[in-house]
Amino acid sequence: MADDRQSEEWQAGRLRRVVAASMIGTTIEWYDFFLYGSAAALIFNKLFFPSYDPFVGTLLAFATYAVGFVARPLGGIVFGHYGDRIGRKRLLMLSLILMGVATVLIGLLPTYSQIGIWAPAGLIALRLVQGFAVGGEWGGAVLMAAEHGDSARRGFWASWPQAGVAAGSLLSAGVLALMAGLQSEADFLAWGWRIPFLMSALLVVVGWYIRNRVEESPMFEKALAEAEVPPKLPAMDVIRERPRAVVLGAGLRVGENISYYILTVFSLTFLVDVAAETRSLALQALLIGAAVQFFAIPLFARLSDRIGRRPVYAFGGLGLAAFGFAFFPMLASGDPALIVLALVAGLVLHSAMYGPQAAFITELFPTRIRYSGVSIAYQLTSILAGSLAPIVALWLYREYDSALPVAIYVGVACFVSGVSALLAKETRGIELSAIR
Repeated sequence: MADDRQSEEWQAGRLRRVVAASMIGTTIEWYDFFLYGSAAALIFNKLFFPSYDPFVGTLLAFATYAVGFVARPLGGIVFGHYGDRIGRKRLLMLSLILMGVATVLIGLLPTYSQIGIWAPAGLIALRLVQGFAVGGEWGGAVLMAAEHGDSARRGFWASWPQAGVAAGSLLSAGVLALMAGLQSEADFLAWGWRIPFLMSALLVVVGWYIRNRVEESPMFEKALAEAEVPPKLPAMDVIRERPRAVVLGAGLRVGENISYYILTVFSLTFLVDVAAETRSLALQALLIGAAVQFFAIPLFARLSDRIGRRPVYAFGGLGLAAFGFAFFPMLASGDPALIVLALVAGLVLHSAMYGPQAAFITELFPTRIRYSGVSIAYQLTSILAGSLAPIVALWLYREYDSALPVAIYVGVACFVSGVSALLAKETRGIELSAIR
């Protein structure tokens, strides 16, 4: 009896370490990725594209931001391939290093005034490395948590790497807000913006230490032992065996992905350049929204463990489709309280999709090809969804001189995700080992 209790305590302790390592590592990687997005919205148009008018400069900055999304599917396929062949843990360590090095180098990159066209070229190259790294990160981090956890609370455990994304956004917005608040705009543009990028070096060291202490997924090790030889081309196996799961995963992702980057990236540009609010207010509002979302994600995930993935996800998608029409009038109101409320409400509704998402997509694929499956389903959508969302939104606003087309764009995308959830098979409580 005592031995059983000790074994249960040991298992619980191991699960907590795995979940903490997944969340902290994801926080660090997405801090780096979101830092670039915030900087693209507020800074890079002035430093790397100064010869263009403000609108074109911002559009070009968003284009370099989008490049990172183009590399994400490639990262997902490569990391998924080796993650299904040699294990989840080693690939997660590699993604952390790649992301950290690229981010630090962005912080050291000379600007257009110093080296001309080589500055945006270097920015694009480093953004590609960031995208490649984060493309491999999500699948591994989610699977480490999901495959260690139990079926009754898988949504909750797998949601913590998702919460790490919100924490990364919170951290990046917070550091930028702090630097912008402590410095004059001239000093911030001259050198202050570099500090948050250089801080990544310290964060990577912390993340490496924590991740290095966790064990490989026991479910993966068991599947590898039973198979005797790992799959040769797991990505091809995914396309051949699970095409419906890939399409369903993409449907679940499209609205969630587009809405998130409208809420966290385009909203900054809208507040500063359209609504004429201060950069400080924009970052502080995003900071509060990200803080609330950090707690909302696991709460919605836990709810999905109780009542099902489908109803929670559909609520988020359909709710955000409707709320998008109120979102921009609230941002343009000039009332700081309404601006904060807009971002908080939008990110809470987004959390109803993002919380259950990790478990929902994980439960679509068998263990032997799961890393490749979740990465392909998750990352392919990024090319046409998250990467283009700020660019499409900026173009729509400029073309029609109204935020209504942007709200329609978000509404259609979120409607697709809500309906995809309703059309999906309920997977709550399913045993991952039973998926063949």
